[in-house]
Amino acid sequence: MKTAVVVFPGSNCDADVARAIADSDLGPVEMVWHDEGDFKSAGGPDLVVLPGGFAHGDYLRSGALAAKSRIMKAVKSHADGGGLVLGICNGFQVLTEARLLPGALLPNKNLRFICAPCHVRVERSDTPFTKAFKEGQVVQFPIAHHEGLYFLPPDELAALESRGQVVFRYSAPAKFGEPADAGERYSPNGSLNGIAGVINKRGNVLGLMPHPERSTLKNLIRGTDGRVFWQSLGEYFGVWGDK
Repeated sequence: MKTAVVVFPGSNCDADVARAIADSDLGPVEMVWHDEGDFKSAGGPDLVVLPGGFAHGDYLRSGALAAKSRIMKAVKSHADGGGLVLGICNGFQVLTEARLLPGALLPNKNLRFICAPCHVRVERSDTPFTKAFKEGQVVQFPIAHHEGLYFLPPDELAALESRGQVVFRYSAPAKFGEPADAGERYSPNGSLNGIAGVINKRGNVLGLMPHPERSTLKNLIRGTDGRVFWQSLGEYFGVWGDK
């Protein structure tokens, strides 16, 4: 499995993602500058990651300038060919601005930057990004954003839900033996329907606001639920090995 991590001016989670992938034994990682015209890896990457941060200082709108970068043509071509694309936080914003995912990420309801652990419920376990989770499983990933309120007009939101494109939803902590409640009232940013992550219709492009890479490395940050996220990709590509 080969991964390409796109680096924009202002990215600050690119090294975190690269280390999480390396720690998960998922193969080589290529760091690709946003102004490159294509990926350098022979045969192309299996997974492209747009990491978190403040691409181009988040001027105009978060992700709007990054969505016009030269490398995005290669990202779109990769996605159109069925390759996996993952956008985390600012990367999710870039994917919506590039129209690789539906919706928009608006300023948080309280208009403040939020940096805190949060709980999310896995709504689907049949995607390449979640196959090692159980449907309904509640995990803890940290969030760090100012524009994380997921928005779609009501009819489009209903269609998104009916197609099963919501993969992660903000949730209450799980109680032993009881299913966890999830939805808008548990959203730290006011995200509609408590949506924390969505996937495209084809099932190969995922965007999520919480940071699984920050819940991956042992003894650094509380919790290791993010390891299961990378394990899912390892199982999908058949390369996962316990570490």
